[in-house]
Amino acid sequence: MNQIVVEDQVSVTIGDDQIPCATSGSNEIDSDGLEFVVKNGLAKIQESSLEDFIIRTSFFSGMGQNSGLAKKTKIVAIHKNLNSSWSGKARAQSFQVFSKAVADKCGGDANVKYAWYGAASDEISDIVMHGFSWCLKADGNRDCSRHSISLSPAKFSFDSVLSSEVDENGLGLLLLCRVILGKQEVVTADSNQFHPSSPEFDSSVDDLSAPRKYIVWSPYMNSHILPCYIISFEAPYLRGSKGLVEANTIKPRSPWMRFPTLISMLSRFLGPSEMASLNKQYRDFREKRISRPQLIQRVKEIAGNQLLAAVVSLYSNKEHVGWLASSA
Repeated sequence: MNQIVVEDQVSVTIGDDQIPCATSGSNEIDSDGLEFVVKNGLAKIQESSLEDFIIRTSFFSGMGQNSGLAKKTKIVAIHKNLNSSWSGKARAQSFQVFSKAVADKCGGDANVKYAWYGAASDEISDIVMHGFSWCLKADGNRDCSRHSISLSPAKFSFDSVLSSEVDENGLGLLLLCRVILGKQEVVTADSNQFHPSSPEFDSSVDDLSAPRKYIVWSPYMNSHILPCYIISFEAPYLRGSKGLVEANTIKPRSPWMRFPTLISMLSRFLGPSEMASLNKQYRDFREKRISRPQLIQRVKEIAGNQLLAAVVSLYSNKEHVGWLASSA
C-alpha cells in the first residue's frame, strides 16, 4: 500500500494496483506550454481522476495555515513521469532494487514516502531528463557542488513552493517524488556532514518526531529518489520578488528581522551544505572579517534571490505571522 499524502491531516491510502504504473500510463500527452513535457513524453493527469484528486488534496493541505496564499495559488496541470526513455526505465528499476535492499536491511520496511521538491524550471527539466545532479547553478552563474538533496514531506508542500522559482507569468514547477528513507538520523542546520554517519542510517531529517525536511545524500540521490509527478502551478505573489531583495529590504540588524531569524527560517528550505556555508558567512560577519554588504551578497548567492525575498515577504506580512509561529 502507498500513502500519498497529508500524514496527520487528510490521509488517502490506495493500493499499488490502483496507481497507474510509471511506465505504462495511457494518459494524453499535453505540453501546457512546457517544452520538456513533450520531449520526455510526460502524460497529463485528467482532472476528474483519483490521482488528480489525491495530489491536489496533498498540495493544498500542505499550504498549512497559509489560507490566504492557498487562494492565490492555482494548479495549472499535473503530469505523470512515465519513465519511458531507456535512462528513465533504468532509474525506475534501480529505485525498485534499492527499495527491496533497504527493506531487507531494515527488517522489511524501506520507509518509502512521497515528498515534494521545488526548484527552477530548468533544474526540474534536467532532473526529469537526466536525474539529479551533483552541481547546482547558483546566482551569478557560478556552479557549486552539493552534498545532499532536501525534500519536503507531503504535508509541507508550501516549503517546496518557496524553494521553487516562478517565471515572469508566475508559473512554477514542483516534483512529487517517492523517496526511500530507510532508517533516519538527525542532521542539524549547522552540520558539515555530507554522508550517513554510519552504515546503519540511510537518510537524514531535521527532526525525527516532526520532520520538515527529508535529506538524501548525493551518492543516493538517483537511486533513492524517483520523480513521479510534475505539478505546474501559478503563484503570482512570488513573481517579481527579486526586486524586493535588490531594493535592500534585508538588513542584517534590522529590528523587524535579525539575521539569526532569517537563518532559522532559511534552514527549512536549504540543505545542510548550504546552511553550513550560510552560518560560516554570518560568523565571518560577526567577527568583522566581511562587511555588511558582502554578507548580504553572499546570503543572496547561497539562498537565491527568490527564496530569500519570499521568506522576507512572509515575515514582514502580518497576515502570515501564524505560519511563522506554527513552524517555529
